[in-house]
Amino acid sequence: MAIADKQLQYREIITKAVCGKGRKFSTVTHTVTPPHNPTSILGAWIINHQYEAVRSGDGIEVIGTYDINIWYSYSKNSQTDVAKESVHYVEHVNLSYVDPKHRPSTVEVSAEVIQEPNCIEANISSNGSSVVIRVEREFAVELVAETKVCVAVLPGGCGDLDGKDLEFSLGDSDYEDLDPDLLDDEL
Repeated sequence: MAIADKQLQYREIITKAVCGKGRKFSTVTHTVTPPHNPTSILGAWIINHQYEAVRSGDGIEVIGTYDINIWYSYSKNSQTDVAKESVHYVEHVNLSYVDPKHRPSTVEVSAEVIQEPNCIEANISSNGSSVVIRVEREFAVELVAETKVCVAVLPGGCGDLDGKDLEFSLGDSDYEDLDPDLLDDEL
């Protein structure tokens, strides 16, 4: 029996779904002043990255910390030391899509690191007393909430269809109205 042989009805159901998404890549600059005037930079790295996501206005804020470690030489390259500094940051990520029918009281937000904070450049400042580093980082965020969706249902349930193969067929024209921007990039 084909499913088209029965009259379909429609229902609105409430379900949890991804109702908003966003992504942001950023480059930031930090200045670290070591106890000695550096002669040269031997290495710079980011460790101990921790973060959390919170809802904020029209987006999601990623609030976090990380430690910057700079290995440098001083006293005309005769000695070395490591300068350490903790950085606190707030990264606002706008949502590229938000389902207008989501229930605000049910919102849960999350963030995923796409690019861990990473030092891409470290230079001695023009005054020679500090180190200027550039850090890149990238986050993807999601807003999950309850929302309404419309589904087709068969009157009386599946009844005599239980255990039988249903015929579902889609023609080429059934895909014309799909919005490619709503498709998941990871598929």
